Amino acid sequence: MILDLFAGPGGWSHALTVLGVRDIGLEWDHWACKTRAAAGQLTVRTDVAMYPVWPFAGRTYGLIASPPCQAWSMAGKRLGLLDQPLVHQAVADLAQGRDTREHLLASCQDARSLLAAEPMRYLAALNQHGEPEWVAMEEVPDVLPLWKQYAAILRRWGFSVWTGILNAADYGVPQTRRRAILLASRVRRAEPPEPTHAQAAEPESLFGPGRAQWVSMATALGWGATDRPVPTVCAGGGPGGGPEPFPSGSRKTLTDARDRGTWTPRATRIPAPKTKHPTTAGTRDDHPVEEAVTAGAHRWSWSLRSNNQANATIRSLSEPAGTLFFGHRANECVWVPEPATPAGAQADETVPESIRITAREAGLLQTFPAGYPWAGNKGQQFSQIGNAVPPLLAAHLLAPHLQLPLSPDDFTLAA
Repeated sequence: MILDLFAGPGGWSHALTVLGVRDIGLEWDHWACKTRAAAGQLTVRTDVAMYPVWPFAGRTYGLIASPPCQAWSMAGKRLGLLDQPLVHQAVADLAQGRDTREHLLASCQDARSLLAAEPMRYLAALNQHGEPEWVAMEEVPDVLPLWKQYAAILRRWGFSVWTGILNAADYGVPQTRRRAILLASRVRRAEPPEPTHAQAAEPESLFGPGRAQWVSMATALGWGATDRPVPTVCAGGGPGGGPEPFPSGSRKTLTDARDRGTWTPRATRIPAPKTKHPTTAGTRDDHPVEEAVTAGAHRWSWSLRSNNQANATIRSLSEPAGTLFFGHRANECVWVPEPATPAGAQADETVPESIRITAREAGLLQTFPAGYPWAGNKGQQFSQIGNAVPPLLAAHLLAPHLQLPLSPDDFTLAA
């Protein structure tokens, strides 16, 4: 079997499904398990830190691990960085068959920090049976020193190991998500997969097959660079939290169509709010204005803002997204309008409102299929999406171990 520790909503598992293989995931989060069940993935709902290894001994072909990153992530308090010496000690002890986790956990600033040592508990026990044949692990960049410690131990056990930072955009993911990766194998040389994409397209030459340009958000979502997203209606009013901008009934129709994926950006007409200012449609005073999506499209383009902090990443639709992360910032990732030309908007033109990203859109930017069965409310869905490994990146990492071909056509996004 292929054992997937901290399996989440199925980023690795979906990649394996596309490749024609299945794994068994260990996962604690209730809603992630619901999502996995709806996606047809095998799951044991359990605490990875408490589950015994012996049921897998003598049966494990590959081991995958993406420990929770909240303790290390730039999006959190990063207390895991303070706990690094304790995590390194836990890994060293577990590799030698000593379980000092309980003692070390008492000194951790963040209880989740020590979860990054759990893969070593499984690896040490499985190694006694000459298993697994290969290992693939993924985490935020700050965990790379820990992966290097794992690598030194695995090499002593007869593995070839590679560790480093990979950018998901280099593998066709519409997101410049950088992650620390560990790849190990007992039977072949461990090395990173050859990038398929680059920031600027590279033609085929004597030195390589060439690379396509990074995949943009517009391409992944099936939008044009100036298409206007359909607003998401939130409790308490419109996208900005103010008065509801759409007539009763029409807002639900638009939102439902957007969530189902049946909205066609260029064809939809959006009822605009009542206004006393001239609009691009030329109507004024207190009369409702029906504004075509394409009205003024040449003057406005859309960008994705990762959060409401001063240093937020803002990317145009014609680019890949920045790293998507959610959790307590689930409702801060928004589409923002920007002037499409140096001249900008006309002085009397109404500026389009910012619009919150949907779970479906976020999932597509993580390379999950459009119809992926996310379980839970919006906050729970966003948390799962932000924590998942992009399936397309996972497939590139796993295909060499499985000796299976991977075609870009295997991943259909905006369907």
